[in-house]
Amino acid sequence: MSEDQFNLSMRKFLKQVGVTSQQKIEEAVRAAQAGSAPDRIKVTVTLTSDDIDLHHTVTGDIELS
Repeated sequence: MSEDQFNLSMRKFLKQVGVTSQQKIEEAVRAAQAGSAPDRIKVTVTLTSDDIDLHHTVTGDIELS
């Protein structure tokens, strides 16, 4: 695979991750707001690949108000 093909494939995957992750977070926040959602939520994303021995975790906060 050429470097250009690799970069395009990675960008496509990351776009899918970003879009679907945002949708899931928005759905969960809407469901939580039916009760009483906090002003900020803590989130964690874990990226893994057994094929290349990859394990990477990113944590952060998302402000809701």
